Order: sequence, then C-alpha cells, then structure tokens
Amino acid sequence: MPETIASPGDPAAPAPAAPPARSARSWAARAARTVRNLLILAVLAAAAGGALYLWLATSWSYSTGERAGYVQKFSKKGWVCKTWEGEVAMVALPGSMPEMFAFTVRDDAVAAAVNKSLGERVVLTYDYHLPLPDCFGDTRYWVTSVRRVSP
Repeated sequence: MPETIASPGDPAAPAPAAPPARSARSWAARAARTVRNLLILAVLAAAAGGALYLWLATSWSYSTGERAGYVQKFSKKGWVCKTWEGEVAMVALPGSMPEMFAFTVRDDAVAAAVNKSLGERVVLTYDYHLPLPDCFGDTRYWVTSVRRVSP
C-alpha cells in the first residue's frame, strides 16, 4: 500500500512530537560539568602563573653588586635540591666585628673557584633575585663570579 503524506491541516496527521522536558538531573549534570571545567581552568591558570613567576624570578635580577671579604664557610646543602651555600666575613676596620654575608652559588664552576679561595680575601659578584622556593638556594644572593684580591 502506498504511503500518503498528510498535509498540515489534515486531522489524520500525527501531532508533532513535543521537545523532551529538561529534568533536574540534566541541569545538575550540566552545572557539575561547568564547575569541573572551571576548576580545571583555575588549576591550569595557577600552574601557568607559577611557572611564569619562577621563570621571571630566575632570569631577572633585582640588583647586581659586589662584596669583598674572607670566605669563612662554604658547603653543598639540601635534602632534595643540593645548592652551594656560603658566608663571607666582611671586615670594615681591623679589630671590629665582621659582618657576615650569606650567599648561594648555583654554578659548579663558580663553586670550584670559591672552594679554591677559602680563607683568602675575595670579591664576589652577585645578583639579587626575588624570593624563590628553597630548591633555588637558601639566600636571594646568587654569586656569579669570584676573584681573589691581595690583602
């Protein structure tokens, strides 16, 4: 039997299907997906912001300078991240109490030069960096070069 197509005004035509009603469950599922996506976005933004801060803080120095004195203490320290940490005794006048300057060395070649000059008068060139986690060193003063000077 041939199929007949009903016209819109024909009473024998079936009524158009009503759109499915939205249940509370579908609304809650949509809200949960939105919250989950926002949390993922927030975590990714925080990770990107932290990575940007670490990159900026390690590559840009706030100031650069030199300190002269006698290297008193120098050692490689740390539980997980090992860094070279040291102190220089800076004496302004003979007989006065020395001021101690704590510093960090991140380069092994510079650390070897500091080790060779223990107990001698040296001039340390350093960069002052923004605060960073302990894996980058105990101090904000990162020594970039060392040179011996005669007393």
